[in-house]
Amino acid sequence: MTIYLLLFVVAVWAGIQNTLAGGGTFLTLPALMLTGMNALQANITSTIALFPGQITSAWGGRKHVSGVGALSFKALVIISLAGGVLGAILLLVTPSRIFAGLVPWLVLFATAIFAWGSFGPKRKAPGHALNHTSAAAAQFLIAVYGGYFGGGIGFLMLAALTAAGLAIRNASATKNVLAGVMNASAVLIFVFSPQVQWLQVGIAAVGAAIGGLIGAHMITRVNEKVLRLAAVGIGIALTIGLFLRAP
Repeated sequence: MTIYLLLFVVAVWAGIQNTLAGGGTFLTLPALMLTGMNALQANITSTIALFPGQITSAWGGRKHVSGVGALSFKALVIISLAGGVLGAILLLVTPSRIFAGLVPWLVLFATAIFAWGSFGPKRKAPGHALNHTSAAAAQFLIAVYGGYFGGGIGFLMLAALTAAGLAIRNASATKNVLAGVMNASAVLIFVFSPQVQWLQVGIAAVGAAIGGLIGAHMITRVNEKVLRLAAVGIGIALTIGLFLRAP
């Protein structure tokens, strides 16, 4: 019971973290592994448990979503669905032992992306480094990664969308919706997987949903940089711990 109570508290924190700054996966992944799951089960279960919070954040910013030049928003949605499905299938066919070896590297990559997006140099204005074809290819690759693991996808999409010319406000709202879309495709596949631990899904989903509501009220009261710094610190600690435990 103590472990499940801890999972609930961590899920609430993850819901707040995702609403305000992102990086909730860094919290739920180790918490789920503490309940006895292997890395593959924890990753799949975390994706399903955090999905309801992504729906609410996507709905909240729906008025600002946008396509990228000749690449319509509908096309971005289709690309995200296709990539999310492919990533989810790749995850399900990856043996647990192999995925356990990959997880430290995936978390390291996600932490680096998250840290760079949070504290790296910012572009003063959106540029057009990517045309619509390059933006479509980038979004597909990000969606595949999102369906497979998902850590750091927000910053990857934000970087790609702003490089394609979207203003930061539109890029932020669009990436929230696309993140929900790619994870929806993954969730639709994961729900049929025997790797899903439904008790933990229920506990974490309720906690994350509550955290999302709390985060919405805290959004103007909390220092976002502190939360991002905490997420990076957790990511670093998790990376070190996973490498030490790696087979």
